[in-house]
Amino acid sequence: MSAAVAYWAPLAWIDGQWQRRVLMEADGQGRWLAFTPEVEAPAQAQRLQGPVLPSLVDAHSHAFQRAFAGLAERRDSASDDFWSWRDRMYGCALRVTPEQLRAIAAQLYLELLRGGYTQVCEFHYLQHQPDGAAYPDELAMSWALADAAADAGLGLTMLPVLYAHAGFTQIGLREDQSRFATDAAWIWRASCALNAAGRPLLNAGVALHSLRAAHAEDIRELQALVGDASVPIHIHISEQQQEVRDCLAATGQRPMQWLCNAFAPDARWQLVHATHSTPEEIAAVAAAGAGVVICPGTEGNLGDGLCDLRGWLEAGVSVSLGSDSHVTRGWVEELRWLEYGQRLGLQQRNVAAAPGREPSTAARLFEASRAGSAAPAGFASWGLTTGARADFLVLDTQHSGLLGMPASHLLDALVFASQGEAISDVFVAGRQVLAGGRHLDQDRINGDFAQAMKDLWGE
Repeated sequence: MSAAVAYWAPLAWIDGQWQRRVLMEADGQGRWLAFTPEVEAPAQAQRLQGPVLPSLVDAHSHAFQRAFAGLAERRDSASDDFWSWRDRMYGCALRVTPEQLRAIAAQLYLELLRGGYTQVCEFHYLQHQPDGAAYPDELAMSWALADAAADAGLGLTMLPVLYAHAGFTQIGLREDQSRFATDAAWIWRASCALNAAGRPLLNAGVALHSLRAAHAEDIRELQALVGDASVPIHIHISEQQQEVRDCLAATGQRPMQWLCNAFAPDARWQLVHATHSTPEEIAAVAAAGAGVVICPGTEGNLGDGLCDLRGWLEAGVSVSLGSDSHVTRGWVEELRWLEYGQRLGLQQRNVAAAPGREPSTAARLFEASRAGSAAPAGFASWGLTTGARADFLVLDTQHSGLLGMPASHLLDALVFASQGEAISDVFVAGRQVLAGGRHLDQDRINGDFAQAMKDLWGE
């Protein structure tokens, strides 16, 4: 067991507002014990040099797609959409080895730390060898991701994915999807094995790829296996209009409508994307207590559409962020994309602000994302709050985006007047993993990633 630690911050974001001269104490397990504002720094406390923010959970990641970011930004046919991107992405998915995945993921996880995330939920469907055969250790790809997270010092929630069918009315997978093939028993066995491993900063839940890839009998079988276990359950849903049309044709209901009516999701469930919704679907998700995971950078890159942000927020649905395909890898940019998409769609400003309650757009979006960070990772709490893991970020107020900014507007400036580089130091479970934006093992991780990219793409 490590010794208890104490930090002193000139400013800290606690209970949705800045508090001054804060003593922050954590126990030897890396959990917060107490916060005391308006005190001078005790001799034993580590004095932090800038304002302290909670980190966020990256609630949706496909780590292998980091190796594909930037390689699908050309158009060779009359049309280009999510589905054509997906076919090209498979060219990456069908090549990556466990060794390459570890190198790719370690680079990604270092970048996520730099982007203000200290926990990632890995929606993991790259399970088998490229021809679909099992590895000698069937969890070889999962352990590669766990090793990468340990290399970076990032918390990891593994979500092995049930991926059984190619479409709503199709049985089985396409040949180029055979690497992903799993059933409910495989998924639950994998989740239990990952949780039993006892690795620091590693836990596991389960995921269903989508309603088209996991049919009703698959979902019910996995629900029966999971039972009342306190694990997160994630699913892609309503990302594209074609998915909505296909679901209507197959079931007579829209995706979130069918999910809520047929499978009774609860607070463990996280609906990833949830881009195309009706007010009735939002109300059903809110009544179920489920959360939504919005991935603005990826949804913009893929042309998915804009979510009903106001609808989700006003319904009180838990909202978190995901970096998904990793064309963006920091929550500052994700929040900016989230708000700017709404501004462009509605031709208004400060769409997410709540006059009379929270006039700051950045504060409302950040605090919603902070509050929504716990459930996707399977945690009871998250942030600068007693009992939560002692994760936090230190800002550099000398960075040009924050220089001279009044304290009351620091969060606004970070989201809307900087690119996120003002995040200087990062701590996970009370341990510093980034100092001045650098990781102790950064050069090796960068080198391994460059070699993996060269091996994959040949240049």
